[in-house]
Amino acid sequence: MTSTHPDFAGVDGATMTDADMLRHFNDNRVEPTRLLNGAFLSVDSERGVCRCRFEIVPAFCHSQGRIAQGGFLTGMIDIAMAHAAIARARFAYAVPTLDLKISFLEAVGPGPVIAEGRVLREWEIFARDHEVEVAPGVRFPAWTYNGRIPGPTLRCVAGDQLRVRFVNASAHPHTMHFHGIHPAEMDGIPDVGAGVIRPGGSATYEFEAQPFGLHLYHCHVGPLAEHIARGLYGTFVVDPPTPRPPADELVMVMHGYNTTFDGQGNQLYAVNGIPFHFMHEPIRVRRGELVRIYLVNVLEYDLVNSFHLHGNFFDYFPTGTRLQPAEYTDTVVQAQGQRGICELRFPYTGRYMFHAHKSEFAELGWMGFFEVTER
Repeated sequence: MTSTHPDFAGVDGATMTDADMLRHFNDNRVEPTRLLNGAFLSVDSERGVCRCRFEIVPAFCHSQGRIAQGGFLTGMIDIAMAHAAIARARFAYAVPTLDLKISFLEAVGPGPVIAEGRVLREWEIFARDHEVEVAPGVRFPAWTYNGRIPGPTLRCVAGDQLRVRFVNASAHPHTMHFHGIHPAEMDGIPDVGAGVIRPGGSATYEFEAQPFGLHLYHCHVGPLAEHIARGLYGTFVVDPPTPRPPADELVMVMHGYNTTFDGQGNQLYAVNGIPFHFMHEPIRVRRGELVRIYLVNVLEYDLVNSFHLHGNFFDYFPTGTRLQPAEYTDTVVQAQGQRGICELRFPYTGRYMFHAHKSEFAELGWMGFFEVTER
């Protein structure tokens, strides 16, 4: 199947090698990729290149990340663009290999219309035991959603009907528990509704997306602390019916790794998967452009976590359920399960550090940089 998009005229996404795609990518000066939350790919160009979003499975990758604003497309052209962009992207030390299989993750955009004019959005999420290299020589036996930490970011609009098919391909019993408003039988906890999903089993969670805001999902099987600490969590974004202003968006999931499995604390801390990653690969933003951070804390074994930004302040929207900020600050503290949206603009160029404002967390991996450039 050959693309008809002007930037990919003649590209055959089914037969071209990664090297061919990369060559086409470079020759046509297509904008490079940015990867979200460990595994999302968004291709965005001011010159009109399609804006797309993918999930890379099952590899665990952790390069730079964004959520694209606007429509999301699928098709062979997108596969070509994805392969080319992935080949172009720089990956940090903790990814020795990258599985280039692409699967599409539906986000905000057209979807099938069901009764009463509502949109139906469907995902398939699988639990999987997966060893992750979280630091050089440190391999963590994770329990994951879709083979990665954090799990896939799900995005929809308030009022959408959601259908999530959960398949347990792990050797351990698991569930998916969504924060938000839904019927009791869709709560993803033991002894209610589908209850605990045994290895090899499956369940479907279906409910209306309410309320708008920033939410999360995680396993709710005991011992709960271990199931969360092993990696079974992800972000769940419900956009308001009237969209927020366009922005350069990214998800930050704050978490840690208890590599000794003693349940007494974490030996490594991170945002979006890999300790210190954004020190080596700063998040690139443009001076004066609105930046929106979806900040979620799922850290286990520590009472609180925090986010501090150097050289700037941000508007903070706790849980994202109101459209007016509650605070203008440079530091927020979150208990486990708390989350909020940060909006800001950088008035100056340069490198600006962000980190947990707890020295131990920062020194063990929870720190990074924004790289602010001219428009």
